[in-house]
Amino acid sequence: MEQPANPRLLGIDFGGTKMAIGVGDVDGRLLVSERLPTNAEQGAQQALTRALDRARELADGTGGTIVAAGIASPGVVHDHSIELAPNVPGWEQLRLAEEVRAHLGVASVRVANDLNAAAYAELRHGALRGVDSGLVIGLGTGVAAAVTIGGEVIAGHHGAAGEIAYGLTDHSWPAGLEPMLEATFSGRALDELAQRLGLTGQAAALCAAAAQPGRFRDELRLRVDELARHLVTCCLLLDPHRIVLVGSVAGNEVVRELLIERLTHALPYQPEIVLSAFAQDAALLGSLAMAVEALPATV
Repeated sequence: MEQPANPRLLGIDFGGTKMAIGVGDVDGRLLVSERLPTNAEQGAQQALTRALDRARELADGTGGTIVAAGIASPGVVHDHSIELAPNVPGWEQLRLAEEVRAHLGVASVRVANDLNAAAYAELRHGALRGVDSGLVIGLGTGVAAAVTIGGEVIAGHHGAAGEIAYGLTDHSWPAGLEPMLEATFSGRALDELAQRLGLTGQAAALCAAAAQPGRFRDELRLRVDELARHLVTCCLLLDPHRIVLVGSVAGNEVVRELLIERLTHALPYQPEIVLSAFAQDAALLGSLAMAVEALPATV
C-alpha cells in the first residue's frame, strides 16, 4: 500500500475537564497542539468525536495524514475496555482503540492510562532517560503512580499498577471499592478542604495560605503526610532511582517541600525527587511517544 507523503502521528490526552490533542512528525516531534473542553456532562461519545474530528483537521493543516496514534485516558485502559474511569458518563463503555481506528481510518493505535503515558514521556524525553527504576507520581485532579523499570512502564496483571488512589487511609476496611487516598489527597480533595476552611478559592488558595506557619499549613501537612505514607511504601518496594512529580498540585512549591521533607526523613535510601519539565503536557507528549512505537515499519 502506498504510504502518504507527509505521515503524521497523533497524540491525545483525554481528561475529565480537558482534552489535549497533538500532531507530530514521525520522530514524535510536536508540530501543533490544541486543548478542547471535555464537556463531561454531555457524555463520552461527543467528547471522543469532537477530539477526533479536530485531530483530523489539525493534521490536514500540517499538510499531512495520520498514520499512527497514541491515546491517553483516565482509568485502567485496554484496547477493548476501560475500567475505573467514572468521571465522564459513558467513558467506561467506550472501545477506545477500535473507535479511533474506525473514525480516522488508522490501523496503528496504542492506548494507555494517562499517567503511564506521562511516564513514557519521561522515559523517552525527560527525567527518566537512562534511569533503571523510577516512579512517576501524578498529583492533579486525582492521584496516581506509574512504575518504570529498565526503560519500560510496568502495567501489572490487570493494567492497574500504580492505582494508589485506592490505598486505604485508616485501619477500617472499606465497605466498597472507593478511591480512599484520592479522597484525602488530590486536587479535588484539597479544593474541598479549602472550602471547609473558609478560603475563597480552591487548592491553589490553600497552598498559598500554607506558605506561612499556622493553621493552613498544619492542615495541608496532614494531607501530605497521608500521601507520603503511601509513597514511602512504594519506595521501599521499588527502591527507585528517581521520582518525577507531574500535575497541577505537584507544581506547587509548598506541597513539594512538605512531601520531600517527609520522604527524605522516612526512607533509608532517598531517591532523587524532581518536578517534570513538561508542565501539563507530559501525557500528551507521552501519547506521541506511544504513537512512535506503534508506527508501521513501512513508514
